[in-house]
Amino acid sequence: MPTGLQNFTKTAYFPTLVFQASVAGSEALNQKLLDAIYADREEDEKGLVKSNVAALGGWHSGVSIHKAQEYSALVKNVNDATKRLSEELGYSEKTKMKIGSMWSIVNPPGAMNVAHVHPGCMWSGVYYVQSPENSGNISFTDPRTVQLMNQAKFQKGQKRPRDCWTKVNFTPRAGKIIIFPSWLYHSVNVNKSEEKDRAGNRVIVSFNISQHNR
Repeated sequence: MPTGLQNFTKTAYFPTLVFQASVAGSEALNQKLLDAIYADREEDEKGLVKSNVAALGGWHSGVSIHKAQEYSALVKNVNDATKRLSEELGYSEKTKMKIGSMWSIVNPPGAMNVAHVHPGCMWSGVYYVQSPENSGNISFTDPRTVQLMNQAKFQKGQKRPRDCWTKVNFTPRAGKIIIFPSWLYHSVNVNKSEEKDRAGNRVIVSFNISQHNR
């Protein structure tokens, strides 16, 4: 009769999903977006103070730019991405994902965004309009507090299995969309770009999405 351990398996449950996509023809789109964003900033130099740090130069637009014609091409791409997300997750065909708010952020060198969540919606996302080298990764933190309080010790010099990561960083790339759960804590690292003037700015458009009945 067999003795000892048998059929040792690993199964992952309750995953945290992060979706990514690239926008074709983003160079032309991004130039139009930059023009619109800087025009918005000239019109409202103070902007809003949210996760951005105004004292470091970070600027945050109003949250309804998805209603402006200048952003319609980006809105279409976001809608296409959220449609794919809905299909991937098997959401009801009687519902539709809709943008509830959208805004732009300009982070010059030295600026960053503090850790935060987006209440009142299901999914949130970011589109990178301009991202010079070393302009600040977006960083996601493990939402399971116990993983942060009681961390295991791992083999030195070896990379942890992805299942055991407590933080994930994504390097910004112009033309890229990232969509993540709105409850997932995230921050943006300091922009350390050495580019001069506007070329050193990290420029993004972010958005919130909720599920609505058709």
